[in-house]
Amino acid sequence: MGQEITNIPKGVGLANLEVFASTLESLAQTDKTVFAVTSDSRGSGKLVGFGQKLPAQIVEVGIAEQNLVGVATGLASMRKKVFAVSPACFLTARALEQIKNDVCYSDNPVKLIGISAGVSYGALGSTHHSLHDYAVLRAINNITIIAPADNFETAEAIRQAAAMDSPVYLRFGKKNMPEKIEEVEHATSFEVGKGRVVKEGSDLTFIATGEAVWPCLQAAQKLAEEHQISATVVSMHTIKPLDQRLILQLASQNTPIITVEEHSVYGGLGEAVGSVLLQNGCHNKFKIVGLPDEHTVSGSQGEIFEHYGISAKGLSQSALNILG
Repeated sequence: MGQEITNIPKGVGLANLEVFASTLESLAQTDKTVFAVTSDSRGSGKLVGFGQKLPAQIVEVGIAEQNLVGVATGLASMRKKVFAVSPACFLTARALEQIKNDVCYSDNPVKLIGISAGVSYGALGSTHHSLHDYAVLRAINNITIIAPADNFETAEAIRQAAAMDSPVYLRFGKKNMPEKIEEVEHATSFEVGKGRVVKEGSDLTFIATGEAVWPCLQAAQKLAEEHQISATVVSMHTIKPLDQRLILQLASQNTPIITVEEHSVYGGLGEAVGSVLLQNGCHNKFKIVGLPDEHTVSGSQGEIFEHYGISAKGLSQSALNILG
């Protein structure tokens, strides 16, 4: 139980969080306006090396998420490229008012880094799970929301976010992920606001985000091998703004669509995609796979994914059910 999310074959990579840290350090070494601000999260944010090499470009505020965002905002207002790093469950709950007012309303281009996101904290339980962050931040004007699926998307997302003159929220888990998730040659580009088709199919579509993309590819492979069912897999790494054009293009195939996310079924990717479909008159069969409206079970990320059907077995069964 729980092996499918961690048993990554060829192309095995690092945790996306480690790629974030190394990419940020690389940027900071050549750009002295790049700053990291942490809330007692230098270690968990993989920024120990950053702090040792670039001590003048890191600020530690302690366990004080509201101060974290306030300090980051002040630096950003002085034309610094600021990355505020804190566990996603606390950053987007305790500091929500500061994100709303100091960052977004005041248009300060802070890059908010939610680490150990989703159910990465596993056995620590619902208090430490961030299953609300997409929902609360989608409701706030003037913020981009990104959840990279693999090491490639992570590095590209950090580089592009650093160049953006607007607020951004980036979400990272703790598990090792593939270097690059793709099965089609042209799925090489990454652009904020544009989804990536990482596998092409003809019978149904999985639209997933973040670390939920990998189980979808596993499910697609399982469906092909065991049932001769061809599934498209999309990494919708940007939750906001959503790639409506791609969604409608996929919907035009008149095949079922299943969304998959490491987030509550309320207010996240699934409801965002569903809204696009309904408001544009699409009638595809549709299912949202995520975490239900309950206190999450405890366990490893893999065990929690397995329990809620975010696994090759669970997602292939969801596909079979929706295909009838």
